[in-house]
Amino acid sequence: MRDYLAHLANERRLSVHTTRNYARDIGALIELAGDTPLGRLEVREIRRFVAQLHGRGLDGRTLARMLSAWRGFFNYLAREHGFGQNPCLGIRAPKAAKRLPHALSPDEAGRLMEVSGDDWLALRDKAILELFYSSGLRLSELTGLAPTDVNYGDATVRVTGKGAKTRIVPVGRHAITALKTWLAARERIPGVRHDALFVNRSGTRLSQRAVQARLKRHALKQGLGSRVHPHALRHSFASHLLQSSGDLRAVQDMLGHASISTTQVYTQLDFQHLAKVYDAAHPRAKRKS
Repeated sequence: MRDYLAHLANERRLSVHTTRNYARDIGALIELAGDTPLGRLEVREIRRFVAQLHGRGLDGRTLARMLSAWRGFFNYLAREHGFGQNPCLGIRAPKAAKRLPHALSPDEAGRLMEVSGDDWLALRDKAILELFYSSGLRLSELTGLAPTDVNYGDATVRVTGKGAKTRIVPVGRHAITALKTWLAARERIPGVRHDALFVNRSGTRLSQRAVQARLKRHALKQGLGSRVHPHALRHSFASHLLQSSGDLRAVQDMLGHASISTTQVYTQLDFQHLAKVYDAAHPRAKRKS
């Protein structure tokens, strides 16, 4: 398994987080197989493993991810170690219930952007929140930014996303202003790293966990509850942009989705919003109590 994980990290250039997920999922397969060598596993055993995991409470989404990891691992074993037929081919996970992503309303997003204070911490947090909402970045994309990734001339940011793919995303004027203000404060932090856009008080790159904690703090302060996480701002960016423009392909490009089917979930959010407006406003839509 060690060689396969090295292959994922070095040749396929998957992130540390994704590689850890593969390691965990393949570890589960090895544990389920027990004394049976992987090369002797057949379709019926894999089906039994999936049923066992489903019985333990794992949902369809998780099982689909695990099957994908197992399938890729067996493909590697066949290619590099002469294993026979892939026992995971043709096996599908139980259907997962569709969960729509949680998105803030435009008013809620506006309230979250209201960060008070002019100390370096407030200025940094303001820039982080504005950039999240302005450009729909993933958490790992935001924490991985360097100061040189932001182009203030044409108001864009260069982002390295999943699979080490790079894309250029527009940055709104509020975010540009917040970033410029933060950069001036950032330069006054002793020992600041020049390759990290967002840093902590020691001048080193800000961690993903720290960003999550700061976002939660600001959300609670604004009375938005604890459900506000970095991905909720990404969802808000996508759904608000789609509501305004209706351009699904542009939203796909800005989010860095490989498939437009991933982006289409936001059309459901948009319809949900329209349905609420209709139910509240149309006299023939109001239900009798």
